[in-house]
Amino acid sequence: MIATAQNSPRLRPGTDHVESWFIRANDPHSPRALWLKATILTGRDGTAIAQAWCSMFDGKRTRAWCRDIDLPAARFEDNALGQEIAVGPLFMTLHGRGGDSQGTLCDENSTVLWDLGFTRSEVAGAPLSMLPSDKLLGAKLPRNKLVTPFPVAAMTGFVDWDGERWDLTGWHGMQGHNWGAEHSPEYAWGHCVFTDSGSGEPFAVMEGASGRTRIGGRVSPLLSMLVVRRGAQEFRFDRVLDLWRQRPELDFPHWTLRMRGRDGSAEVRMSADPAQMVCLAYRNPARETSYCLNSKTAAVSVHVAPVNGNAFTLRSEHGGALEFLAPRPRADVQPIV
Repeated sequence: MIATAQNSPRLRPGTDHVESWFIRANDPHSPRALWLKATILTGRDGTAIAQAWCSMFDGKRTRAWCRDIDLPAARFEDNALGQEIAVGPLFMTLHGRGGDSQGTLCDENSTVLWDLGFTRSEVAGAPLSMLPSDKLLGAKLPRNKLVTPFPVAAMTGFVDWDGERWDLTGWHGMQGHNWGAEHSPEYAWGHCVFTDSGSGEPFAVMEGASGRTRIGGRVSPLLSMLVVRRGAQEFRFDRVLDLWRQRPELDFPHWTLRMRGRDGSAEVRMSADPAQMVCLAYRNPARETSYCLNSKTAAVSVHVAPVNGNAFTLRSEHGGALEFLAPRPRADVQPIV
């Protein structure tokens, strides 16, 4: 197996740093989804922890678990097998063709255990970055980096939630990696694998975000980026010029983004039921805790009008990942982890 450069750890010891690797799996035929994440959190104040996360969604229930451990007891490394990650009860291996994860998390009321694998899909399968150049992944700006090594992935294995076993065969998902000196002060992020309503097979993918960053001690206006892939076509809205051709609206639990660029114009609409979301406490190294309002079963509509070619619309009733980052929790979302 070969390690993927997009998943290599970016941690520099002794710095303020947040970094996560995450896997999502969705059932194409029902609002069931699984989300896993491994996180590094370090600070110049001596903070050094790792976190294992899992969230589950089934259209009726939501549940989230988190386990903190001391960073020296965790493992985040590149080797001949790929990237190997171990955070307490959570394990991940990521390589050039896909990856796998195993683990168990529990609390006094509920338990989840999983053993899954994923492989890169031929549909829009190349690594995806919303930034206009991969060189920016190593630059000082933007302060928050996100790359999706596997934007569309075919899943196998199982997950067991309180004795109810889900077979993940035929599910689709993604694997992402993000890092920075802190979490963005505010953002909405969305991702969706669009599947055929009959066969459940994927045919398109979108990823977009609207967020703020800190520049020179000040918080920027909302900046947005968007990439849509359908078959062999890719539509990008990522140039600096496009930042002035954007109209984002973050109106929880709805996110709307309208953009124009060299490839044409696009509109994204995503929404989630707050009762089917979880609220996760995201610690920052040197700032206040932020709160991630998280759905993996959001409704999605994407309309693209290319400069050359016919306009098209992509829809998913419950296949979208939608996150809002806010400075405080909400009473209408499932309790904080």
